[in-house]
Amino acid sequence: MNSAAISPAARDALQDWLARQTALNGASPNTIDAYARDLGEFLSFMTMHKGAAQGLGPLMRLTVSDMRAWMAHVRGRGVAARSLARKLSAVKSFFRWLSEREGAEVSAVLAARSPKYQRKLPRPLAEDAAATMIETIDLQTENQWVASRDMAVMTLLYGCGLRISEALALNGRDAPLPSVMRIVGKGGKERVVPVIDVARDAVERYLALCPWPQEADAPLFRGVRGGRLGARAVQKAMERARAQLGLPASATPHAMRHSFATHLLSAGGDLRAIQELLGHASLSTTQAYTAVDQARLMEVYDRAHPKAG
Repeated sequence: MNSAAISPAARDALQDWLARQTALNGASPNTIDAYARDLGEFLSFMTMHKGAAQGLGPLMRLTVSDMRAWMAHVRGRGVAARSLARKLSAVKSFFRWLSEREGAEVSAVLAARSPKYQRKLPRPLAEDAAATMIETIDLQTENQWVASRDMAVMTLLYGCGLRISEALALNGRDAPLPSVMRIVGKGGKERVVPVIDVARDAVERYLALCPWPQEADAPLFRGVRGGRLGARAVQKAMERARAQLGLPASATPHAMRHSFATHLLSAGGDLRAIQELLGHASLSTTQAYTAVDQARLMEVYDRAHPKAG
């Protein structure tokens, strides 16, 4: 963010809004960084567009034409429609808060229409491919404790729907895994996750082989030097496994979480319950899995239905 291109009042307001997102909405550091970058770029553009740093008063008088100019500028930089929609959402959220605080009208900003884009659907693995992936992960290294570690992590992603960051954040005190775990996910949102026997057993096998002591405050999953296991190590193991199995590049650790949700839905799982298990703040995020299921259903229909003529 070019702070020199932003008025002190606007900069202070932005910092207050970011602090609010952290304190009240539990936004993650990565989300706050993205908000700061998007809003900083927006405010800097308005300084360039208007020829002077815009204080709160001028910002409240932005027009539809000003918003179109900014969106055209962003598009001109080659930014994809999905990313522009995210930036616009941040701008609207900031101005909505600013309007409430200042008691001003910001309808021109709020009326800006988000660009249409094709929602990117999750790419889950088939049920047999997910199971085979977990088994194949075990074969990617001759070091048995490392192999059992990677297998345990993968089992948590697919068996419990954890994000890789959530699995790697577990500490020694979390084992042996209970039948139900409390997981703190994105934005500090806490959820309850059932732990299947297969996942508990996989973690126990790993701990029995791990050369590092299990300590309450130490990482549950350790790297080869004893520190907390990084996501990249798991990703590399999965890259080797998917090459061995001939699976596409979309077969990533996160795809195991997608597979967890899609396979639950296919088995008749309730969408609201799956939302809770995944820790999605919005049901609309979880509903992407219904589109995946429908798409797969249509593929089966197209292959199997006897077509006329």
